[in-house]
Amino acid sequence: MLYVERTENGKIVALHSSPHPHAGEQKSVMDEEILDFLHTTVSADSRKLLLSLSDMGIIRLLEDLIDLLIHKNVIFFTELPEQAQERIKERKRLRDTLNPQDLMVDDIL
Repeated sequence: MLYVERTENGKIVALHSSPHPHAGEQKSVMDEEILDFLHTTVSADSRKLLLSLSDMGIIRLLEDLIDLLIHKNVIFFTELPEQAQERIKERKRLRDTLNPQDLMVDDIL
């Protein structure tokens, strides 16, 4: 989620990754108004960075989805290709080293 800073007229003038005194409104990276702002004011490299950040959120979502499917016995972990199993185990070990507050789905998506 991004925090939006606006002028008195309601025009977006800045985006922040955390709340600021003048930026308390939260919006998704995929919000139409945010995309318009980025298209007109941010370089292509910055938009690529935002896309990359969005990709990280999707990866987290997919990890959670795989965990849910395994938990509900829809799929078995051992049915996944061996390389996929190893990558999932590596990421799970890494995520376990972080505090639960460090990565929140609402902050990523």
